[in-house]
Amino acid sequence: MELGQVLGALPPVVDPNVLHGAAARDDAAVYRIAPNRALVATVDFFTPIVDDPYAYGAIAAANALSDVYAVGGTPLFALGLTAFPRDRLGTGMLERIVAGGAAKMAEAGIDVVGGHSVDDPEPKFGYTVIGEVNPKKAVGHAGAVGGDILFLTKPLGTGLVTTAIKRGLCPPDLEAEAITVMTRLNREASELMVKVRASAATDVTGYGLIGHLANLRGEADIDFDSVPFMKGVGNLAERDLFPDGSRRNHAAFRDRVEWGGLGEREQLMLCDAQTSGGLLVAVPPERAKRFRVGDRIGVMRDDGAIRIRA
Repeated sequence: MELGQVLGALPPVVDPNVLHGAAARDDAAVYRIAPNRALVATVDFFTPIVDDPYAYGAIAAANALSDVYAVGGTPLFALGLTAFPRDRLGTGMLERIVAGGAAKMAEAGIDVVGGHSVDDPEPKFGYTVIGEVNPKKAVGHAGAVGGDILFLTKPLGTGLVTTAIKRGLCPPDLEAEAITVMTRLNREASELMVKVRASAATDVTGYGLIGHLANLRGEADIDFDSVPFMKGVGNLAERDLFPDGSRRNHAAFRDRVEWGGLGEREQLMLCDAQTSGGLLVAVPPERAKRFRVGDRIGVMRDDGAIRIRA
């Protein structure tokens, strides 16, 4: 995919203190500063995806925090990133965006201590988040083995919903549910996956469930009926309201999956590009009963295939 080509232009990382980084497509950079302490750093921002500016700010904050939670880290502080048209500063919209983000950061127990802004006709908003993690307890993409149980901690469908919102076609109750899902922190799931010593994890965002599963290990049996979707998302899929990112995901990963007779619409739903999605967590079977967040959706394999049971 396009991002992979860009990352290929980066020089190799030779610093042994870089424990997680772009080369492995991990969610955040993890840098060891002491035997039992490492810094976690991530950055994320995007254009408005909902109409409510306060909700937009909160979603952007939850999304940026998610990368820290995905490696089992604890956020420390955040820096804001803002692009906004100067001629609209008097509308109060930016204040609402910033307030929504700050409230979500406060819920996570951290402050926004600074940031940077530029004049831009197209609004964009997000954060750099700095956290910390014990290097011995950090969870990355690598480590999952055959037999590990897969859990997904938030329902899918935000790509479909946000596309429907942009076109004025999203039912209000579904929009409200999507905002609730996207603003929910992954903190509880992160803390629990560290406690049960999960083998591997990632947050499900732009690559969709299938893309992030391929990055996690790429060998699994997935039960389609066990994959959670927001109520009403299927109706949006029937109206073909998939964003372009979901279609690119499908084109990139469809040949790596044995779809089990699943139709293209359902395939696209599994590839739907998410914003502030849940954690995809692989847990050893003997500890899986202790992971009580989200839905059990499948099991890791050792034969190099992603198989969907329809």
